[in-house]
Amino acid sequence: MVELSPYERLGGERAVRQLVDRFYDQMDSLPEARHIRDLHPEDLAGSREKLFKFLSGWLGGPPLYEAEYGHPRLRARHLPFPIGEAE
Repeated sequence: MVELSPYERLGGERAVRQLVDRFYDQMDSLPEARHIRDLHPEDLAGSREKLFKFLSGWLGGPPLYEAEYGHPRLRARHLPFPIGEAE
């Protein structure tokens, strides 16, 4: 028996896109997410696509993010942003 990846168990591309869209829709509308929302560009299309690509690979699906941008280096990519308990 072949074990399914988290990506496959969630429902693949469609489900990961739905998850990402729900996350950004919530970030865009919830008052408690305002501080984090303000750290993002006005148009979230690029952020949505990058998170989708990252999560696809991280969850065991196609490594879309790495194919386009290289290793995620999450710590280095987030250094310019204030990330503490409030965030």
